[in-house]
Amino acid sequence: MPGGRPRRGVVLGGGGVLGGAWAVGALDALQEARGFDVRDADVIVGTSAGSVLAALIGSGVSVDQLMAHQRGEPITSGPLAGYMWDYERATGGSRPSMPRLRGPGSVRLMASSLRRGLRLPPTAVLSAFLPVGAGSLERVGHLIDAVTPWGQWSPHQRLWVVAMDYHTGDRVVFGREDAPEVALSDAVMASCAIPGWFEPIEIAGRTYVDGGAWSATSADVLGGLDLDEVYVVAPMVSFETDDPSSLLGRLERRWRGSVTRRCLSEADRLELGGTAVTILGPGPADLEAIGGNVMEAQRRLRVLETSVRTTRETLAQGGGLAPTG
Repeated sequence: MPGGRPRRGVVLGGGGVLGGAWAVGALDALQEARGFDVRDADVIVGTSAGSVLAALIGSGVSVDQLMAHQRGEPITSGPLAGYMWDYERATGGSRPSMPRLRGPGSVRLMASSLRRGLRLPPTAVLSAFLPVGAGSLERVGHLIDAVTPWGQWSPHQRLWVVAMDYHTGDRVVFGREDAPEVALSDAVMASCAIPGWFEPIEIAGRTYVDGGAWSATSADVLGGLDLDEVYVVAPMVSFETDDPSSLLGRLERRWRGSVTRRCLSEADRLELGGTAVTILGPGPADLEAIGGNVMEAQRRLRVLETSVRTTRETLAQGGGLAPTG
């Protein structure tokens, strides 16, 4: 970074409706503490719910506008001006629709996982056995189309959206030169297509599902870009958790442990290349607000406000959770 500003990457991880709300609160605190506009990041990577935020930011939506949008306050300028959005209806509610009862979601992915042994993440293999989801992401696509020229990619030159090929189990980073050219709305819907919950998205003869089936963060895709700093805003990563009483909550916390370890491994690879990595994830107070179901939109505003407070405290105390290295 000699003679100029640091080269920065921002990674926005998955985490459902509540993860998206938490990430917006964390971005608000991060912007205040670090004094940089995330729209100016050299690279923005989004997975699942994070891909929606990444697409909005890449189109020019500010963090202040994202906060207002979450709170239901009117937006009078920018790409989201006048756009109304029902967070619960747009994502189909807090429970999945009845899946299509026609066997496992991807027999081809099951076969691919057998051929490739242990080289696929366990979540990718598991996704093959789930039934085909029936939920629609059409409203999510409409939101992205509303802020992006129809059928085109983002105004941001390096916006990357992560999905998974449902036939091979390969991670696909839309927006990179090695990925198929697609409309941004299609890429975001693919990145959000939770296996067993939402209908997989077909693009140019291939079928794609949620990028979180490969990794909730995919921070490692930023390797080799000579970035000075990477901020990973990861709603599914927690370095300290609470102790929920419900079975669903306990299972969710165990799942977080696995996601956290994978994210740390990705961050290690970046740091070995000389990039400073800061990881922000929910703590105990946030997890209490989130509960056991990240799609329970009724908790969204509580999660948002809790995230702003706890992330400010985290950044003030230690400059962010950066346990790597």
